Amino acid sequence: MEVIVEKQQQGTTAYLKGRLDTLAAQEVEGPMEGLAEAASGTVILDCTEMSYISSSGLRLFLMLRKAAAEKGGKIVLRGISNDIRSVFMMTGFLNLFEIE
Repeated sequence: MEVIVEKQQQGTTAYLKGRLDTLAAQEVEGPMEGLAEAASGTVILDCTEMSYISSSGLRLFLMLRKAAAEKGGKIVLRGISNDIRSVFMMTGFLNLFEIE
């Protein structure tokens, strides 16, 4: 799993590439905590190249959403695949995030 973070004037974009499984979730927890610190604005999670998400990955997304809610920011998911969209629908996460 690779996370590339770009900061712009209008917010922060994180490009997630690969499988966000349990092992990868542990590896990317640091960069995700950095995103939580920037969550007072808009954080875009570009999932165009993310092929899978586990429950551990969902936990990281929920942690980001909570940080954004506490700081008055928002988390936007961009480019989620149909498979990942299905996981979000089944878990009720689809209603928690703005989807582009």
